[in-house]
Amino acid sequence: MDSLNGFVVFVQVAETRSFVAAGRLLGVSASAIGKSVARLEQKLGVRLFHRSTRNITLTAEGTLFLERCRRILAEIEAAELDLQASSAPRGRLRVSLPLVSSLVLPVLSEFMHTYPEIVLDLDFTDQIVNVIEEGFDAVVRTGEPHDSRLTARRLGAFRSLLVASPDYLARQGTPQVPADLLRHSCLHYRFPHSGKLEPWALRLAPGEPPLQLPTAMICNNIETRVCFALQGLGIAYLPDFSIRDLLASGRLQPILVDYVERTGVFHVLWPASKHPSPKVRVLVDFLSERVFPGS
Repeated sequence: MDSLNGFVVFVQVAETRSFVAAGRLLGVSASAIGKSVARLEQKLGVRLFHRSTRNITLTAEGTLFLERCRRILAEIEAAELDLQASSAPRGRLRVSLPLVSSLVLPVLSEFMHTYPEIVLDLDFTDQIVNVIEEGFDAVVRTGEPHDSRLTARRLGAFRSLLVASPDYLARQGTPQVPADLLRHSCLHYRFPHSGKLEPWALRLAPGEPPLQLPTAMICNNIETRVCFALQGLGIAYLPDFSIRDLLASGRLQPILVDYVERTGVFHVLWPASKHPSPKVRVLVDFLSERVFPGS
């Protein structure tokens, strides 16, 4: 068992390149991680890591040993999951989500009713989290996945729209080209992490400089922009999934449809494994079926 624990510590250090990060994931101090690695190196008679004050890298022997350790731990995980397969999914499920609560909250509420033995630990952020190093079971993100350590499943696509209320357009007029926005009240989104305003992706004429759009209001969520647009306070740039019912009912109207270019895709991602845990598996299936039904 002591050897097995050493393998676990070694793999975490190899994947995070940090005693501190590995200790955080395993719930022990960086000092304890360092001692465990030193004991394993002494037992094997080889150096597994090159250490410096700035970073940690694998030696050639460490790279070879990492492949074997991963195989051993994967077999142990598979054996455990085979025993758990017949039981109901349960336990804490830590999930990172983008700041689009209107898209996921109804689905996650239904998920809690369906799987009462799973405890959701939800983190909403506009930052790109490190799934493995920060200990997340799954994340939902826009864009194409690039981390080979993660498995991904596509949830669905969306596009951004410029919208305003019929009352606002009756009072202020309907923009016909992007430059017309310069005479309108614009409701903006600020990214909480960077503090920058979200750019409005508009197709401009060749050589036309970027528009310096007026700012009537700035906020850091979708709901406020939807509310203010409904109240006739200006034009908002919103993802279509957040306003489908309002568009269908006519309470908001799209404008400059042929000039708005931004589209995106949502994925759910989780640490790669031949045998994902039952709680992760049911979450992925649930999100895939319900976030963008029929997508």
